[in-house]
Amino acid sequence: MGREVTSRTFSRADRRLFRQKVLMCADALERMLKEGAFRDDIDPPRPMLGMEIEFNLVHADMTPAMSNNAVLESIGDDAVFQTELGQFNVEMNVKPGPLVGDGTFELERTLRASLSVVDARIHRHDAQLVMIGMLPTLELEHLDREWISANPRYELLNEQIFAARGEDIELDLEGVALEGRPQEQLRADSNSVVPEAACTSLQLHLRVAPEEFAAHWNAAQCLAGAQVALAANSPFLAGKALWHESRIPIFEQATDTRPLELKNQGVRPRVWFGERWISSVFDLFEENSRYFPALLPEVTDVDPAAELDAGRIPDLSELQMHNGTIYRWNRPVYDCADGKPHLRIENRVLPAGPTVLDIMANAAFYYGALRGLVEADQPVWTRMSFNAAEENLRAGAQHGMDAQMYWPGVGTLGADELVLRRLLPIADQGLAAFGLSQKARDRYLSVIEGRCLTRQTGAAWQRAQVVRHEDAGMNRRDALAAMMRQYVENMRDGSPVHTWRV
Repeated sequence: MGREVTSRTFSRADRRLFRQKVLMCADALERMLKEGAFRDDIDPPRPMLGMEIEFNLVHADMTPAMSNNAVLESIGDDAVFQTELGQFNVEMNVKPGPLVGDGTFELERTLRASLSVVDARIHRHDAQLVMIGMLPTLELEHLDREWISANPRYELLNEQIFAARGEDIELDLEGVALEGRPQEQLRADSNSVVPEAACTSLQLHLRVAPEEFAAHWNAAQCLAGAQVALAANSPFLAGKALWHESRIPIFEQATDTRPLELKNQGVRPRVWFGERWISSVFDLFEENSRYFPALLPEVTDVDPAAELDAGRIPDLSELQMHNGTIYRWNRPVYDCADGKPHLRIENRVLPAGPTVLDIMANAAFYYGALRGLVEADQPVWTRMSFNAAEENLRAGAQHGMDAQMYWPGVGTLGADELVLRRLLPIADQGLAAFGLSQKARDRYLSVIEGRCLTRQTGAAWQRAQVVRHEDAGMNRRDALAAMMRQYVENMRDGSPVHTWRV
């Protein structure tokens, strides 16, 4: 959502000055890259497994609990748990753990324990945390402007998006039919960006040396389709059966600043896969400054060039603010820690949940496959069109494990077969290169293998369970609530989703 903002109104002069400052920041970043300002950064990348997890809040009857402020007061840990856009959301910043040896086991144990403590603390608010990509019991009335979190930056972002768009947001998505059912469709207008809050994700961060950034970003783009197909967990919204990972198209529509006419002109969307392979991280920040107008044009009085001349590392505040309002599925991040600059890739394609073990497996697969692809003798992105990678993401989001995907050397094949035949061995090699133990690799990658063999993701389980309840005579609303009660019970039990019974 970008960083905290202090201004509540922006003038035309603010926008012009902000544009100039973004360009100044981009020039400073280019200079830093050329002058080796990142020379103290890690090479090769040795990631700490860092995650951000977005949660939904639900009452005992599985309806959304609009109580994130009260919940956060009860949790009492601002460094770990924070607000998100909707009053039914909170976000957890997981303390990074090492991706070597058996270090991931301790991270997994700590995460389980933390969530157990939190659920006990918030129980008095009739609220509980749910890790899911899209809460099935959300109705259209839960997506109105009144349910934006009580934080000035969210309301301001909402105002700026609608000022740029000039009309209500249109949600329009044709679903994938449930077994034995006709195809369903969601069509609705929204007077706020709260539909974005319906899209709760798992975000993974990887710190990368500048000279290795392009290879890692290109490889992450190649992986996106398989990641989503494997982890799909967002099949329902507003009572409709939509895509297996509906979070992808709903997020795109909920933050779209373009009216129809600008779409027809080919203006780029703010939620963006991209349009080409890159040769430098600078390519992405240059695209940001060239293509996207400011949403939150808050300006500092810091001159980044003067900071560099004085031997200091600039925060590049305007570049960071601008980048935070452009929602690439693999987003570049510039940041400073302890006075040293670094670059990260923020992987944003994954939904939250279903269980702690599932999200650990999703993270391990991503980090391992990414490193394996980067270190391959022949880069996969040199044998694959950018459009094919984007089509894979769309197919994975729409059909989950039933998706057909293109991969160099094998052509078109099912998502499960692609992962089993090609990507799992690559992920194992990559994790071994990082130094993860055989025991840890087996634990997490066996979960991925299990999903492929059973073809059961969180989305597939949800869809099958709703069909079962409806066949037993329930209406859609009751079926969704009954499914969610079982989902929450399974989530707490912790067994991976491919073992869940329908």
